[in-house]
Amino acid sequence: MSASMIRRGLELFSEKDGVKRKQKKSISRKSALMEQISSEKQGVQRRIQQLQRPGRSARSKNTVKDKHIRSALDEYRKKQKKSQLKSNLQYFLGAGSKTQSRDTRAIVQQHSGRRACHRPDPPVSKPEEKSVFTEKDFQKFQKEYFSNR
Repeated sequence: MSASMIRRGLELFSEKDGVKRKQKKSISRKSALMEQISSEKQGVQRRIQQLQRPGRSARSKNTVKDKHIRSALDEYRKKQKKSQLKSNLQYFLGAGSKTQSRDTRAIVQQHSGRRACHRPDPPVSKPEEKSVFTEKDFQKFQKEYFSNR
């Protein structure tokens, strides 16, 4: 249902009651302003005229009397972020903040780069070479070699 159909239905419903909407809106603008201003004060007519002017007030309520004059440099310095480098260095160079080497390796690996070309090649671990000879063979060879001399 559209809003216009609902409005029309409400208008028809209010007409049945014998009261029309347009009759209720017949209050003048001046009487609405009089409700905002109490009539006991002096200068009521002048105040009504000031209210009727669009976008204007009687006086600007902002005065220089209570304002503090501030330097533009002070304002700029106050808004600038302060460097925390000195305190951060003291924290990280302190004895209590040492990290384990495996943690630092993991952090460095994580931040080495996203692309594959930025990452270093992982170290190739060589498999242990197994000897064909056993310990017994070496002992046998030792006995034969040193016994002949």
